[in-house]
Amino acid sequence: MSFRSTLTTATALLLITAPAMARDQINIVGSSTVFPFSTTVAERFGKSTDFKTPIVESTGSGGGLKLFCAGVGEKFPDITNASRRIKSSEVELCASNGVTEIVEATIGFDGIVLANSTKATQMNLTLRDIFLALAKDVPAGDGTTQPNPYKTWDQVNPDLPAVKIEVLGPPPTSGTRDAFAELAMEGGCKTFDWIKALKKEDKPAYKSLCHTLREDGAYIEAGENDNLIVQKLQANPAAIGIFGYSFLEQNSDVVQGSIVNGVPAEFEEIAAGNYLIARSLFFYVKKAHVGMVPGIEEFLAEFTAEDTWGDEGYLADKGLIPLSAAERESWAAKINGLAPLDM
Repeated sequence: MSFRSTLTTATALLLITAPAMARDQINIVGSSTVFPFSTTVAERFGKSTDFKTPIVESTGSGGGLKLFCAGVGEKFPDITNASRRIKSSEVELCASNGVTEIVEATIGFDGIVLANSTKATQMNLTLRDIFLALAKDVPAGDGTTQPNPYKTWDQVNPDLPAVKIEVLGPPPTSGTRDAFAELAMEGGCKTFDWIKALKKEDKPAYKSLCHTLREDGAYIEAGENDNLIVQKLQANPAAIGIFGYSFLEQNSDVVQGSIVNGVPAEFEEIAAGNYLIARSLFFYVKKAHVGMVPGIEEFLAEFTAEDTWGDEGYLADKGLIPLSAAERESWAAKINGLAPLDM
C-alpha cells in the first residue's frame, strides 16, 4: 500500500491557514539505540552551522513514533529515531492525525549484544540457549509447552556456567526489544521442528510462544537508558544486559559481548552479516515541518554526508555499522529529496 496520497482537504486548509512555527530549534525523539548517533550529529550541526543545536530525547522507538504521529505543529516532534521500521498501524495513526507525508531514512546497522562484566566469564550462547533461558513457556519434550523451569544457565545447557539467569533488557516500547524478540528469541524458538511447523498452522500461537519473555524475575525490564544497564552490569557481574552494539563499543573496558552461534559481537562480523542478532536503524522526518522549523534540510544533509555516516565517518567511530556505498548513495538521494515513505 502506498502512502503517497495527497493531503486531506482538512489538513491542507490547516497548513495553509496556520502561522509559521514559533519554534526555531529541531526537536528529535525516539530510539535509545539511535540516540547517541543522532546526538553526535546534532552537536556537530550546532557547532558548524548558524542553526541551534537540535534537542534530542531518548523515548524508545515506540514512544517516539507515538509522539511523532500525534500531529503537525510546533508542539510535536520533527524527527523520530527508530531501531526498527515504522509499523503500518503507526503510519495509520500518523495519517489520522494529519501526518500524511513521512520521509524514511535508513542510516546503518546495529548488532544487539548480550553483554556481561569483564570480571565474569564471557558467555558462549546459541540462539536456542537464549530462547530457553528467556521464554515465558518452553518445550516440554513431547510437542507441548511448560512454564519456564530454568533458574541457572547450566540448566539450559550443561556447557554454560552454573550462574543464575538474570538478564537486564529493554521494555516493550523499545525497538531493541522488538528486534531481539524477532531475531534472537524467534531464531532460537524455530530450532525446534514442531514449533517451526506451528508457524504455518497457527501463526499467532507461534508468535506468542516465540516472542513472549518470562515474567518471573529472570528477565528484568531496565528502561530505555542503556548506560544505566552498563552500570548495573558493573555492579552485578553475574547479570547479562541487552543493548545495542554502540554501547558495547563505548564501554568495552568494563563489559564484553557474548559469542552467539560461534560469532563474536564485533564490528566486522556485524558488517559482514555473520552476527545473527543485527538490524537496520532508522529515523523518520515529518515533511510538513520542513520549511516551518529552520534547519531540517540542512540537518539531513549533515547526517548523510560521507564524513558522517560513511566507512570512515565519525559515526562509525561511535559504533554505527555503515551501509554499503551504493546504499548510502541511494538513501541520501531519498532523504535529501524528501521522498515520501512507501510501504
